[in-house]
Amino acid sequence: MGRILAQKLGEQTGQAFVVENRPGAGTLVGTQFVARSAPDGYNLVIGGLSNIALNMGLYQSPGYDSLADFASVGLVVSHSYTLVARKELPLANLAEVIAFARANPGKLNIGTSGIGTGQYIGAAIIAALTGVDIVKVPYKGAQPVYQDLLAGRLDLFFDNTTTTQPYVDSGQVKALAVSSRARAQTMPKVPTLIETGVVDLEMETWFGLFAPARTRAGARAPARRGRRATRSAEVRARLETGSGRSLRMAPAETEAFVRAEVGKWTGLLRKAGIEPE
Repeated sequence: MGRILAQKLGEQTGQAFVVENRPGAGTLVGTQFVARSAPDGYNLVIGGLSNIALNMGLYQSPGYDSLADFASVGLVVSHSYTLVARKELPLANLAEVIAFARANPGKLNIGTSGIGTGQYIGAAIIAALTGVDIVKVPYKGAQPVYQDLLAGRLDLFFDNTTTTQPYVDSGQVKALAVSSRARAQTMPKVPTLIETGVVDLEMETWFGLFAPARTRAGARAPARRGRRATRSAEVRARLETGSGRSLRMAPAETEAFVRAEVGKWTGLLRKAGIEPE
């Protein structure tokens, strides 16, 4: 997403925008860097569910306050997650999975790729809301999870729909539910988590551009160009590949949405027994 938007911003401003990867500490390093950057409209960060919402409930001192330190330039796209199972698992749907897990604590397992990731959070909250004990198995990334899932050594995985779909379409895994409020257009036969009647949960990983909060009162032109870039049909078409869903919100709607997401996920993390580190 960063590279797609940087190209469009460069075209609109006549200046080169550099995508700078600053990995580390579960998105904290890069997000902290932009929070402390000059509010000149040229220091932007890709903000999303993880670094803007989840981190507020995962860390006691994340080094920034996503509501106070950032201004949204514009939300662009969101993706659902899909809960998938190994194809040999003798359970046909999510209701059967939860019933089995309730009757057999610790007998099922689910792969995760880190405590701060959507895969881990989703798995933990589904288990907490349904009151079941499903063993979480940590991996370094999603690919090793799929290796064990396809080999039948792992029972379940909760992953981005775009990533899961090729495995579902090829019959290598079976889809149990998608996490969005509406069914995924690319997998219309797969029910949502809410439709299963098992758990009342809607979860999408959303992304947008964020600037240091003071940018609103400072150099506004680059930020306005950023908003135009996020509304570009070309940008949206490229980002909607797979399960992507365009987000079109007015600034006030965006601010309300982000604030609601921070509150929602902080509460759900506590309900799942995940305390801030």
